[in-house]
Amino acid sequence: MNVRVPVFAPLSPMSGTARLASTETAFAHDPLEHMLTRLRTSNDMAFLQPLVEQLAAHRVRTTERVFVTLSYSQSLDGSIAVSRSSPCSLSCRKSLEMTHMVRSFHDALLVGVNTVLSDDPQLTVRYCEGDDPQPVVLDSTLRFPEGARLLRHLTRKPIVITTERAPVDRLRRLEDKGARVFTVAQEQGRVDLHAALRLLRSLDIGSVMVEGGASVINCILARRLVDYCVLTITPNFIGGVKAVDSLCQPRNATPLSIVDCRYQTLDRDLIAYGSLSCR
Repeated sequence: MNVRVPVFAPLSPMSGTARLASTETAFAHDPLEHMLTRLRTSNDMAFLQPLVEQLAAHRVRTTERVFVTLSYSQSLDGSIAVSRSSPCSLSCRKSLEMTHMVRSFHDALLVGVNTVLSDDPQLTVRYCEGDDPQPVVLDSTLRFPEGARLLRHLTRKPIVITTERAPVDRLRRLEDKGARVFTVAQEQGRVDLHAALRLLRSLDIGSVMVEGGASVINCILARRLVDYCVLTITPNFIGGVKAVDSLCQPRNATPLSIVDCRYQTLDRDLIAYGSLSCR
């Protein structure tokens, strides 16, 4: 499986930051090395090089499991939204460019259905050049809205992973609108994450970026399924919905740690990144 390879273009006169441009001829012989070379010479985004190297190594190993990158934005107090029905924009422009760049590195982009209901996201690459990842939505009872923008995606209709709790008539209507709906096992009323990742691998998806929402972030960390983290921390206090809760319950559970955690500033935001010590 190929990792999509965006390349840095010259500085944009409008944004003043390095952007990405795709060109097939530049990648004809060694696309990965070409991308890594560009990352090394970037002032802002060179810190993403270890992630790209791990994605490439994972691809070469042709492993049967999916490489999972967790990436989301939170406030200083750990909030990702004001409430579950009231999302808020946290990241600055440069952080958004970084997030969309990380999206373009992956085969798929995964969120929970609550994110679709509250945000109606596009899950595309817009703040840099690069291919859109495959949208994937976890939805145990098929609450996926039939008017969602994801269903209007021209080239990548969403994959919706559900359980036997889903109404058959609703499943059929979503399929009629172009969604690819798959049923897997459930765990405590939710989509079984192990089963979901096995399904994605069977669909030739080798890497997944997980963006949210809170339930998905908490569950995928609790199941120790994350390989790499790219977390954006913004200088805000919100007192809202927390992404992470009860990971160290029972009390003797081993805390999760980012191995050799590093930090990068992008304007006013702080990026914490590195491999997670749980896989």
